[in-house]
Amino acid sequence: MIERAKQFAEKAHKGQKRKNSTAAYIIHPIQVADTLRSAGCREEVICAGYLHDVVEDTMYELADIEREFTKTVLDLVAAHTEDKSKSWQVRKQHTVDTVRKGSLEVKCLIVADKLDNLLSLEKDFERDGDALWQHFNAGYAQQKWYNESIAEHMTTGIPNDEIPAFFHSYQKAVERFFRN
Repeated sequence: MIERAKQFAEKAHKGQKRKNSTAAYIIHPIQVADTLRSAGCREEVICAGYLHDVVEDTMYELADIEREFTKTVLDLVAAHTEDKSKSWQVRKQHTVDTVRKGSLEVKCLIVADKLDNLLSLEKDFERDGDALWQHFNAGYAQQKWYNESIAEHMTTGIPNDEIPAFFHSYQKAVERFFRN
C-alpha cells in the first residue's frame, strides 16, 4: 500500500513545483513520508504522509482517497486537509486545534509536514532574506505564531516517553528560525 500511495501522490502532483522553488513538489510528500517511516509509524500513517496534500493541491478529492486506500488513511488525510475557501488565519487555527486535540498519528502527520516546510523555509530565507515573505499568504509574524502554536500543542496528551524524536527536531527548528 505504501508504494501505491507514493505512486498516487506522484501522479497527483505531476508538474507541480514547490513554492518559491524549481524543485518538484513531490519531494515534499516523499520527505514527510520518510520522516514518518524513520519514526516507526505504521503503514497507514506513512501512506497519509505521501497523500497529505493531494486533496488541497490537486484535482483529487477525499472520495478518491477513500476509494483507493483504507478508512484510516482517509481519516488521517481528512484531518490534515485544510478548507482553502477559508481565510489563512481560520485554516491555520483549525490545524492548531487539530494538533492539540488529535491522536498521536494525526499529530505525527502534521508535525512531519510542518518540519519539512520549516526546513525548506530556512533554506529559502538564507537565499532570499525578507523578500521570501512576498511569496506567502502570511508574513513572518503570522508564520511565527502558527509554527510556535503547533510546537506548543504537538505534545499535548502524549506521555514524554512516546514523543517522537522528530517533534524535538521541529521544536528546535521553530526556536532557531523564529528566535526573535
